[in-house]
Amino acid sequence: MERILMILILLMSLTGVCPRRTTETYIKAGEMVALYCPHDRGSSHGDAKVIWTSYITQEMDLTDMSSAEQRQMGVLVYGRSLVILSASVNHRGNYSCSLGNASSQFWFRLIVCTTQSGEYEKRTQYPQICYTQEACELNCPEVNVPARNTPNITTNGITWHKDGESLPTKGNFSSVEVNDHGEYTCTRSYLYYSQLYNMTFTVLLKVEPQEKSGQSMILSPRKSGVLNVDLGATVVIDCEAVLYSVFDEVFWLDGKSEVETNNSFPVFYNYTRENNAGVRKMTASLVFKSVSEEDLSKSYTCSLESVSVNSNVTITLAQKPRPSYVSLALSIVGVVVVMVLTVVIYVRFKINITLFLRDTLSCHSSISDGKSYDAFLMCYKSDTDAGLNEDDRKCLESVLEERFGYSLCLYDRDVLPGKAAAEAVLDCIEQSRTVVLVPTSSDPGPGSGLLSAIHAALVERQTRLVVIRTETTEASRSGSLPEALQLLGEAADCVTWKGMSSMSHSSSFWKQLRYQLPAPQQDSKMKLLP
Repeated sequence: MERILMILILLMSLTGVCPRRTTETYIKAGEMVALYCPHDRGSSHGDAKVIWTSYITQEMDLTDMSSAEQRQMGVLVYGRSLVILSASVNHRGNYSCSLGNASSQFWFRLIVCTTQSGEYEKRTQYPQICYTQEACELNCPEVNVPARNTPNITTNGITWHKDGESLPTKGNFSSVEVNDHGEYTCTRSYLYYSQLYNMTFTVLLKVEPQEKSGQSMILSPRKSGVLNVDLGATVVIDCEAVLYSVFDEVFWLDGKSEVETNNSFPVFYNYTRENNAGVRKMTASLVFKSVSEEDLSKSYTCSLESVSVNSNVTITLAQKPRPSYVSLALSIVGVVVVMVLTVVIYVRFKINITLFLRDTLSCHSSISDGKSYDAFLMCYKSDTDAGLNEDDRKCLESVLEERFGYSLCLYDRDVLPGKAAAEAVLDCIEQSRTVVLVPTSSDPGPGSGLLSAIHAALVERQTRLVVIRTETTEASRSGSLPEALQLLGEAADCVTWKGMSSMSHSSSFWKQLRYQLPAPQQDSKMKLLP
């Protein structure tokens, strides 16, 4: 191989081709590597085609190979790049690139390492320096990596490892410390025709103390402020600094005078020094044996005196705020008042609220129960001559059906002739969601004699029952009403008809009656249409 190389160099010198210094590239077996042909500043062939040549066993023009032949060899030629997908011993050797027929030619020697060697580690390690207690981001080298626009090659991200374990922070440290130094391995992954190829680099992280050109001295706590404490409590405030000189010192001040270091005083401070891997730290701890009212009126300053910079942090003690039971009591009282008002308003205006929600917002159940009618108006002749007259009864039926949209079952209209009265009434009850008992001065319905017969049926079916009364009935109902009607009235919701004052659609009678009745089921009403 060396003879072939010498002959090539001799031939190039004879033909006027100017040889360049050979670039050596070390790569671990099995990993990807990309060789890049640099621009020749002295050449005028900037747009000329780049020709890659391999001299592994014999001279071979890689540029003129087809894509299939390149993939068979495990290489990819694109522009100025020669990418070797997975380096092996068959790829080690010499390569060259040139711009067309230009006289300039660049040489590369690829060294594929199958075992770790001192030379390989030396060539593939990249140092990086970060400073203590500062953010640090490890940089994975971009050396011999494929060009970003190389066809069919896409990056698959970077992973970091240290001592064989992956790093969850992806190489980022919010505050690097001395013990973070060491070797870190980053792996760049690339996809080529669904095949994964890797490139591995070693980053040597060295953590050094902060540079004196910046904020070289750090106090902890870093900011002045107020510290809330309890009277009589024991409080310890630590102030820490990184030192760069034996003359640096951290201490506490009470106003302008230094706090005592004698622990027999109620307020004193002590300090410790430590040296860890060349980083010197000093911690001054201010101790309050028992916080007093006098301590709350003073400010304490942690001071760092250094040959390069001085820093101060001032702390003021304040008593922790006591919980306010007055605000809690007011809140409870406010909640109780709101709840009571809500209940009172609802009880006072529950009918109006319910009808508003039902009519305006349609807040009612729309589930069909299989009933054909919203209500069965069962009229009976009142024995006290205090019932609704014929006009009032027709007004009641008309308003419920035409004004409020209820589907009513009327005995004189919806019961087929010839059917037994008791059976017809029970059928109407079965098909209706509510039964409304209407006292009348005449007898248009089955009569009051059926009240005793249907009482048991209403109780058994748990049918919702509404009884309409008149003012005369209210005055004479004690002992003068039939026993069956009295029993039904005790289990029913009662609404009082007050003659002319109940005619208005916005009267109290209609509101109470609609409140006791379920919301009209429009589907049921449509069933009655021919």
